[in-house]
Amino acid sequence: MLRTPITLTAAATAAVLALAGCGTVQLGAAAVTNTDRISSATVAAQVSNLNQAHQADKAKVQLQFPAARTPQVVLSWLLRFKVREEMARRYGISVTDQQVQAALAQATAQARQSGVTLADLAVANGVPPDQIGELGRYIAIQNAVLAQLDGGRLPTAQASLAQLGVQFNTSQCRAAKSLGIHVSPQFGELDYGQISVVPARGQLAAVPGPPSPSPTGTAAPQTTPHC
Repeated sequence: MLRTPITLTAAATAAVLALAGCGTVQLGAAAVTNTDRISSATVAAQVSNLNQAHQADKAKVQLQFPAARTPQVVLSWLLRFKVREEMARRYGISVTDQQVQAALAQATAQARQSGVTLADLAVANGVPPDQIGELGRYIAIQNAVLAQLDGGRLPTAQASLAQLGVQFNTSQCRAAKSLGIHVSPQFGELDYGQISVVPARGQLAAVPGPPSPSPTGTAAPQTTPHC
């Protein structure tokens, strides 16, 4: 799992189906928000990009999720990027190119510690190569939000770090909730705990493996936001 100063857990054709109590997903959309949509074609193209990158370096890159879950994992990242941008808006944060590059340098250094490149680490976690710039923004925004929450300096006590993680995750959940995200039932439904697309409740028995890599691995999906 990609790690930043604090590990925050913070994963294909869509049908037009009604989401009970949640509105309707638009034709050809993998997911929609209050302001825009992620088309099934976009997800399919990014899945293709990810698969090509994986095949090109298969000897070094081991996917951290079941291959059958690739569309859901890719869609999860596309939604996470949108949620992180909403967090930036809510906190009045505007990250600079310099901050993005610093975040990418930080992630590159962490990847090297594991003996891989950032591109390989990203692919292993389901981030298509052409989304690495967005990954840099994702990390930079996270760093900026944490700086606001902790007064500019990360606490050292484990209990304080845990509390900071709870604050961040609650804020992330609220940002996701405010976007009014609806996922096509063909892809699954949104887990607000990790901003991850998980199998819809009727699909749980049919889809093998976990929905996406998670350090905890045991937390039940929060398909209704508890924030």
